[in-house]
Amino acid sequence: MTRRAYWLVVAVALFAAFSDALCPAPAAAADLKVISAGAVRGLIAEIIDDYSRQTGQKFDFTIGTTGQLRNIIASGQHADLIIVSTPLMGELEKTGKLTPGSRAELGRVGIGVTVREGATVPDVSTPDALKKALIEARSVAYTNPAEGGTSGIYFASVAERFGIGDEIKKKATLTRGGREAAIEVAEGRAELAIVFISEAMAVKGVRLAGPLPPTLQDYSAYAAAIPASSTDPAAARAFIAALTSTAMAERWRSNGFEPPK
Repeated sequence: MTRRAYWLVVAVALFAAFSDALCPAPAAAADLKVISAGAVRGLIAEIIDDYSRQTGQKFDFTIGTTGQLRNIIASGQHADLIIVSTPLMGELEKTGKLTPGSRAELGRVGIGVTVREGATVPDVSTPDALKKALIEARSVAYTNPAEGGTSGIYFASVAERFGIGDEIKKKATLTRGGREAAIEVAEGRAELAIVFISEAMAVKGVRLAGPLPPTLQDYSAYAAAIPASSTDPAAARAFIAALTSTAMAERWRSNGFEPPK
């Protein structure tokens, strides 16, 4: 190598090092902090994985029942995006702490009865059949109504309507959320679980015996919105757009959600 070529190589190396010092490689994007209802988080698990692979966006989820999320949000916990039931979303809108125009309706989901994979599937297609299945079950898992879980509160009212409220309480396995109730069934600690259909379908080892009979069914609708305090509203808005895109509609339906009307 000639003397001139040597100094040329040195100059290029120094320039590259100097440029890197002035323009360091961009840091990885911060996690998008999401406060979400469990009924939705389980459903969008695969959507989140696909979205992360495609965009590089990472997520930090806080999951809970409606009652738990009400307390979490009231505590001032930071979030870039919230996904909650429409009644709770209505409460939050009244506080003025949401970004105007950011609300997006996601759809609604009903409650179902789940059993362990491979177990005998009871008939739950009519009120009488459901009552019989509940009476014959050795144990029933559902969200503890004291935790503010919508499905648990509603199921407790159905049991009272059937006149078997006390009987159900004696063999109840109460959990913090619907996913946990479905896991109790999957792992053999409960015979039946009464949870949102989307929560049951997100847990391996269980199968849906059926939705509650039409005359007893109760739907919960969910919406997403961006808090005014979000530190990454653009990323939150992009994710909402992905969730509500036409391409995702069938994935929502296949997991028990009905699209907004």
